Amino acid sequence: MSEIQPLLQPITLGAVQLKNRVIMAPLTRCRATNEHQAPDQKHIDYYTQRAGAGLIISEGSEVSKKARGYAFVAGIFNDAQIEGWKKVVDSVHHKGGKIFMQLWHVGRTSLPDFHDGELPWAPSAVNPDIELRNAHGEKKQTVTPHAMTIEEIQQTVKEFGQAAANAKTAGFDGVEIHSSNGYLIHQFFNNESNLRTDQYGGSNENKARFFFEILEAVKESFPVNRIGCRLNPSLHGVFGIHGTPDTIPFFDYLIHRLNDHDLAYMHLSEPFTDVSDVKFLESNIAKHYRPIYKGNLMINNAFDRESGNQIIEEGHADLVAFGKLFISNPDLPIRFELKAKTSAWNQDTFYSQGSEGYTDYPILEDVLSANSSK
Repeated sequence: MSEIQPLLQPITLGAVQLKNRVIMAPLTRCRATNEHQAPDQKHIDYYTQRAGAGLIISEGSEVSKKARGYAFVAGIFNDAQIEGWKKVVDSVHHKGGKIFMQLWHVGRTSLPDFHDGELPWAPSAVNPDIELRNAHGEKKQTVTPHAMTIEEIQQTVKEFGQAAANAKTAGFDGVEIHSSNGYLIHQFFNNESNLRTDQYGGSNENKARFFFEILEAVKESFPVNRIGCRLNPSLHGVFGIHGTPDTIPFFDYLIHRLNDHDLAYMHLSEPFTDVSDVKFLESNIAKHYRPIYKGNLMINNAFDRESGNQIIEEGHADLVAFGKLFISNPDLPIRFELKAKTSAWNQDTFYSQGSEGYTDYPILEDVLSANSSK
């Protein structure tokens, strides 16, 4: 009998047992086109098709109206959204899958168009100076955001807590706090976007305070071993976030502190962009943080079956999250098990609003059947 591939071995994440280590990464797909921006049948079909993943992490779900920065994203702040997500979760569970919700606030990576003309919120009044699309698909430049008051920070912490309570009501197995990719929590981490001189800026402890307050608020609904967090220490040149000489020391501090919390996992991203010209940024994130972090470490970005198996086998990570490969291969763990060819994705339909490029990718069995009938 051949040895089970590392990716296909079971693992326990805190209170959740997974059948394999092939994780479906959180993927913004912009398919919530109804009045309340709630999941509908398309979402049910999409996630259920991928229930063979060891764990599904949902698309980023906005924790409040103020968290919005993209059109057609399914949030988790109204009753219709809770009910829509409940149907998704029930269907995934019926197929034997596990699913966490990713809690999301974009902060300054937004436009006044999404906030009735009011400014987006951020740690400081620093324009990311990027181009975004509004709800009508029109490209616009970002504006200088509103620097959050202490009261507004506390309000946002409560909104994360309420969103976690809503996810609990919807039946999710756990939640992931989206603390990366240049969005609100990450903006508090970064010295260029956070210029505060109060208790939320300056020192590593202060820059991390917002994150840990959110973690405590989320723990009111989920035990800490059903909570994950996503971090991107190597983000550079995305959404106005750049690495600085303080970046890696800050994340070293943050991740050391996370050892005091029995999280389900920590989810890290390898570099999205070339950071070879930024000497202080570690280019291999998993290898850098594996000796530092003592819990379950998940890694993502551009992995395939071979490289995913290798990074687990070498001990640099415990799980691997796959994004684009899961878009075009609903049965990705089966394809890995059979060492079968994977289907290519259609990038033109990543953020379109219909079923095309969302629920119409074939499973391997159908591909083989179609080929044999030719």
